[in-house]
Amino acid sequence: MLGVKPQVVAEVLKEIAPEVSDKTLIISVAASVPTSYLEQHLAAASGTGKEKRVPVIRAMPNTPAAVGCGMTGVCRGAHAGAEHLEIARAMFEAVGRTVVVDEKNMDAVTGLSASGPAFALHNSRIAGRSWRKSGPAPRCRYTTGRATMKGAASVVLETGEHPAQLKDAVTTPAGCTSTASWSWKKANSASP
Repeated sequence: MLGVKPQVVAEVLKEIAPEVSDKTLIISVAASVPTSYLEQHLAAASGTGKEKRVPVIRAMPNTPAAVGCGMTGVCRGAHAGAEHLEIARAMFEAVGRTVVVDEKNMDAVTGLSASGPAFALHNSRIAGRSWRKSGPAPRCRYTTGRATMKGAASVVLETGEHPAQLKDAVTTPAGCTSTASWSWKKANSASP
């Protein structure tokens, strides 16, 4: 498992390359580092004159994995087979869900899945702030907001319905959800 920051990947690959063989599976969670980069650096550093064909899997988990609710995108490199992909999937499914994508889509998966929890939490924080003046005590606000986020995510995952369809199911024209949504957008349109 290559679990380092992208800035130090080359240095780490140089250090481990002599110990890596064609039978070693490398699973990298270094953000935005393509499998071809990993393969080339491992092969070039073999020192034997013979190029190694090291199987590499690129994975991008997210922080909800810490509580078994992770979402990990995985793709395989040129020398990895279906059996290598299954090993990686089994590893990450122990802490959540996985999706197999072509490598060309891994940066998009990184933006949505790995960065997504930060965006969702930021929205929760903004919603909690908007209740500050007229809403319940902080403990109630945070408990309500957190449970609502978890519930909304669960209903999307469990039903498989599109989020817009689920949103429309609770939005009555000129009702409280519709009015609150418009007010929230207006109040937060100047927010950074």
